[in-house]
Amino acid sequence: MEYPTGPIGLRRSMETVGITVLALALAATALAVWWQRTRDGAVRSRPREEERMAADTAAFERLGVCPGDAELTVVQFSTAFCGPCRATKARLAQLQTTRPDLAVVQVDAESHLDEVRALDVRRTPTLFYLDRSGAVVGRSSGAPRPDELTALVDAHVGVAR
Repeated sequence: MEYPTGPIGLRRSMETVGITVLALALAATALAVWWQRTRDGAVRSRPREEERMAADTAAFERLGVCPGDAELTVVQFSTAFCGPCRATKARLAQLQTTRPDLAVVQVDAESHLDEVRALDVRRTPTLFYLDRSGAVVGRSSGAPRPDELTALVDAHVGVAR
């Protein structure tokens, strides 16, 4: 293999290295964006061990959540400056008008830092979905997709006729 000599050959090899580094950086960025978009707002079930469930229950009790009052209780952690939080709150209010067995509890994350830490809330909005027994049947971080949110709510409470 011959190595480039002179200023023109050196410039071409540096351009090749630069283009390769740029291509790798763009590929890594595209992969990171794809991964984030697939997880953003997706509702995931949370199978938990007994101790963690007890800690979650205690945190929800400190927030005044009463899951026994409805078939499904949605607890939304929000912040004042969060745009997706307002959209999610409006979507939940809309669902609540046609589904009487749906309860929604809004929590200001900035005012309840102990519960935020206990429940491992890392971004807003974060929603917890609790059944009548108080078990967490799902969780979403980021604004939930409207069709997934509606499907989850309907699976637990149905639509009022």
